[in-house]
Amino acid sequence: MFGKIAYAVSIGGTIATVALRVLGADDTLTFGVSALTILGLAYTLGHATEQLGIAAGPRIGGIMNATVGNVGEIIIAAFLIMDGKIEIVHASLTGSIVGNLLLVLGASLLFGGLKNGIQSYDAQATGMNAASLILATIGLVVPATFAFLIGGGEGTGPGDPQFFQIEALTIGVAILLMITYAAQTWFFLRSPESPTGAGHGEDEVAEWSWKMALGVLLASAAALTFASEVLVHTLEPAVESLGISEFFIGIIVIPVIGNLAEHVVGITLAYKNKMNFSLITSIGSATQIALFAAPVLVFFGLIVGNPLTLVFTPLEVVAVAVSVLIAAYIALDGKSNWVEGLQLVSVYVILAIAFFFLT
Repeated sequence: MFGKIAYAVSIGGTIATVALRVLGADDTLTFGVSALTILGLAYTLGHATEQLGIAAGPRIGGIMNATVGNVGEIIIAAFLIMDGKIEIVHASLTGSIVGNLLLVLGASLLFGGLKNGIQSYDAQATGMNAASLILATIGLVVPATFAFLIGGGEGTGPGDPQFFQIEALTIGVAILLMITYAAQTWFFLRSPESPTGAGHGEDEVAEWSWKMALGVLLASAAALTFASEVLVHTLEPAVESLGISEFFIGIIVIPVIGNLAEHVVGITLAYKNKMNFSLITSIGSATQIALFAAPVLVFFGLIVGNPLTLVFTPLEVVAVAVSVLIAAYIALDGKSNWVEGLQLVSVYVILAIAFFFLT
């Protein structure tokens, strides 16, 4: 039932977004419709990816879902960079990492634990992702600390004398993060798979043919690109009308909208007791944002002439660090229960409240 609603929202919302943009309708209305459209498209995109992943197995399927699920986030961030809204890009990257580690992982453990009791999964793969996320956190802490020591900051631009040093450090960190992600993915795909909590692919039959799934995936991605451009174009007037800070929109609303695919899939898989696939979707998505999407956006910013540095605000760095530490601590033993999921969600709500009141 939910899937049919999402498909209807995807098609109807895309048509409505095009019409509102062509007619020059009210920006707040257009923003709301485009956001709702992206929600539907993200779900459709995720379901199509899940169908393709059934035949490929939990590892490749999980990576595919995380990758395609992050497409919305990357597209929205790319348009924000072209629009010069670097601070919102920082917020959306932070919100995506925090959201996957606390909200998605927490909800997955919560609903999976309530349904299945204590659940098990591959602790080695989880530990590797946790180590990579700690590396990514260092990649945020060092540039921010360096910028503070030399007198730069988040608002430092190309005209400032410290910017060249900050940009050079950012590029170096981005290259190392991408190399680490490539090496981790290669090792992950080549290593023997633990049977614990896999439960995906052996007895499950795809609802769609691979041709249909691929066609839906490509069509959804194209529509998502257009809807994301409209969302960014109407962001500023909509924020002024709603009275919500751009920072809160960037760190909470945009990541939830852009990452709905892995949100829904991760929780559903945990509920079905497919924990390896679920954790690849949630923790793996956070790892991919930190080690792949952020560096890609750094180089994209250089290409379009709006450089994106890895100098985040202190609260953003603290939020990522706290999320990584508590998620790693809970997940490293290879077992989970619903209480641990509730703890992660609680931390997310605490951070969301702080973000809401930060102007």
